[in-house]
Amino acid sequence: MQQHKDAPLRSDAQRNRERILEVALAELTHSADAPLSAIAKKAGVGQGTFYRNFPNRESLVLEVYRYEVQQVADAASQLLETRAPEQALREWMDRLAQYAMAKAGLADAMRKATSARGSLAGLGHGPVTSAVALLLKANEEAGTIRPDVTPDDFVLAIAGLWQIDPHSDWQSRAGRLLDLVMDGLRTGAPGA
Repeated sequence: MQQHKDAPLRSDAQRNRERILEVALAELTHSADAPLSAIAKKAGVGQGTFYRNFPNRESLVLEVYRYEVQQVADAASQLLETRAPEQALREWMDRLAQYAMAKAGLADAMRKATSARGSLAGLGHGPVTSAVALLLKANEEAGTIRPDVTPDDFVLAIAGLWQIDPHSDWQSRAGRLLDLVMDGLRTGAPGA
């Protein structure tokens, strides 16, 4: 029986898929050429289950990328539920930095997976831009940042994250960069 492509996955099938994606992120970050059979084994699923979810390397790599982008984007609303807007924005920026370093580790795998299809640049723009807009709006309403910042301004301001070598002391460099961005966002804030 073939499952309709848009039909929701059963909970056990969804858990298997998420486990594969988590293992794939770790393995592909470590080595772009990680064998798919090793990823399936570490995820605790059979070859059939693996290939039913991801028929080839390219589909797996692209889905890992989308999964990571969605995790980062979803964190924005989760942080706003439990933290003040300014704290939520700064913590989200740290999560984005962690994502940027994971993405850098996946770059070789993504290059190989997309060499025949072009660029991945547009895959994450929507969810990340929506998350940024949500956080900026909450901070603007709270008076903690200047009122004229757009999501595009923010993304340009933090673009330096993608210039940091993930094999260096990236945490302290990213932290300093993001603190500078936060200082800039606060300048001219009504509540400052």
